[in-house]
Amino acid sequence: MSRITQVRVVPFTFEVPDLGLGAHAAMGVSNLQYQKGASLKVMRYAVRVRTDDGLTGEYVTHWVGTYSALGQTNMIAPHLLGRDPEHREAIYDDLKRELRAYDGMGHGPLDIALWDLVGRKYGMSVATMLGAYKDRLPVYASTHHGQDDPGGLDSPEAFGEYAAACADRGFAGFKIHGWHDGDVRRESATLRAVRRAVGDRIHVMYDPGCQIRTHLEALRLGHVCDEIDALWYEDPYRDSGVSMTGSQIIRQKIKTPLMVTEHARGPERKAAYAIAGACDLFHIDPEYDLGITGAMKCAHIAEGLGIDVQVHAPGPAHRACVAAIRNTHMYELALVGPGMPNLIPPVYACGYSDQESALGDDGRVPVPAGPGLGVTYDWDFIERHAFDAKTYTL
Repeated sequence: MSRITQVRVVPFTFEVPDLGLGAHAAMGVSNLQYQKGASLKVMRYAVRVRTDDGLTGEYVTHWVGTYSALGQTNMIAPHLLGRDPEHREAIYDDLKRELRAYDGMGHGPLDIALWDLVGRKYGMSVATMLGAYKDRLPVYASTHHGQDDPGGLDSPEAFGEYAAACADRGFAGFKIHGWHDGDVRRESATLRAVRRAVGDRIHVMYDPGCQIRTHLEALRLGHVCDEIDALWYEDPYRDSGVSMTGSQIIRQKIKTPLMVTEHARGPERKAAYAIAGACDLFHIDPEYDLGITGAMKCAHIAEGLGIDVQVHAPGPAHRACVAAIRNTHMYELALVGPGMPNLIPPVYACGYSDQESALGDDGRVPVPAGPGLGVTYDWDFIERHAFDAKTYTL
């Protein structure tokens, strides 16, 4: 039996070119814009778990890598010490309880690192451990939000032009993240511009990112989604995606499938949404939903209820999950835009990428097949750019 003897949590920074915060004073959820010549400093963090018999499991965060999640990861990391890394179900249950008073966002990176460790132990990919049967995944382009300063996605027409370019590039779908001001007229114009630009070549989806101000405005945009035959309508308005009653009403009044639960994390909350008739699809994420363990529980609940899931955001753990889930559609390449790179940490020494350039000629990306997550991290880069790292030792 292996026993965990060390957990290291390493925050680090890196620079992303041509992106900035515009009028925003601080980094938040997608409040980014194209700024030619700018350089945006971004923080993410890495987790490394070691055992007494020389095994190692690693994960570097993507979208969950915030200071808030980092605090939670540091709070619960010592609970892994002395545990058998193969006892992921028991560890999942204990860490979930430890974070019951919080949003749980720091749980996922630790669980993912344990899956990586056990996969490496047995020389098996996480995808294979999950029963994956897909080795290449169709991809949709998931945009940065609209901006008011010139450049990037600065108008409905710019969204349409970029959507057409993504269709030409081979993406299977295009998801619109509109403006942060929630202007229904501009949002509606953007939806219509994108559909005109791509015709019926690719799927079109819409995610206001909970920026529409009122329930009635969210309904109005739902009818525009019906008009353009959107594949789904996601997290419409300022309930922050957690009002079950609001979602029920919207779902009853529009034809477009409603996708929520990105912010109702974990299998229990998602099950309640589906049973209440408040969604057509779950949004799941191995970083957000308490790891690969939690995300796959959510996928199986959805399958048992006869509904679909979409896996939120990109990453090697996300690809492994999508590869093993029947009731899902496309892999999300988030966030992208014209001349706007994804905020993915440049820590892969194996060629793995979640930038637009990673899309193959077949419009797909590969599922890593090596042991564990199937990726190799550049720990020299991580440690050179590290700050305030914590090491917990048995």
